[in-house]
Amino acid sequence: MEDLKQTIISYSSRDLEQRKNWYSPAAEAYNKVRPRYPQDLINQVVEIAQLSSNSKILEVGCGPATATTAFAKLGCSMICLEPNPDFFQLAQQNCQHYSHVQIQNTSFEEWVLDALEFDAVLAASSFHWISPELGYPKAGNALKDGGYLILLWNKELQPSYQVYQRLAEIYQLYAPSLNKYEDRATQEEILRGLGSFAIDSGKFKNLRYGQIISEVSYTVDEYLMLLNTYSAYLKLVPEIKDALFAALKQCIEDEFQGILQLSYISAFHIAQKI
Repeated sequence: MEDLKQTIISYSSRDLEQRKNWYSPAAEAYNKVRPRYPQDLINQVVEIAQLSSNSKILEVGCGPATATTAFAKLGCSMICLEPNPDFFQLAQQNCQHYSHVQIQNTSFEEWVLDALEFDAVLAASSFHWISPELGYPKAGNALKDGGYLILLWNKELQPSYQVYQRLAEIYQLYAPSLNKYEDRATQEEILRGLGSFAIDSGKFKNLRYGQIISEVSYTVDEYLMLLNTYSAYLKLVPEIKDALFAALKQCIEDEFQGILQLSYISAFHIAQKI
């Protein structure tokens, strides 16, 4: 749990301008290959948080609207904050058919608080970028009495352990620091731990948790594009990344017919404002 806290701190303590532009080199790839949230998970969230066409939702860090459209289909009013200029443009494109969705190119930290305005505050794989000391109190202040904080998560997509063992040989040659594998139990423990921050803030109660496991197939090009959207790969020296990706591509094409079967856990935490 202490490691998880340190990881959150490392993300949220980065300079705001750096955080705003962190994903810009991979924005298009993020929009194309990052997985969406399963409809069954969305349905559970809508039921628990009592969302309807009459709800008003504030979304924090909407990215290219990865989760936004699933909630926009309810017909509810949404204000979505996205500080990254590239994500902001993609979100506008992806939400152009939803007149009740407003995308604002600003960070949650800089956003001028509309106090007690919202039925729900939503954050999809984004709230770890915000300092817990600021994020949870400000989310609470934005909510109406009894409103809900909704945190969605998609854990990193992973191949089977057998496939990973083969790919690990390549990582050992080119990028040993990225040679790590989280089994399902570890990923579930990490996901469950993320909910504790809401309760620890003293602003929320009645924490609910749910998860769904999805199986997907990615071509080798889609898989490499996906890897390029993860923070650890964005930090790689270009020459090392090029060599690593070339070796991975060769291996996947030669040994796995150019296709990888991947799985990932989608999860939610829902807590009610005290």
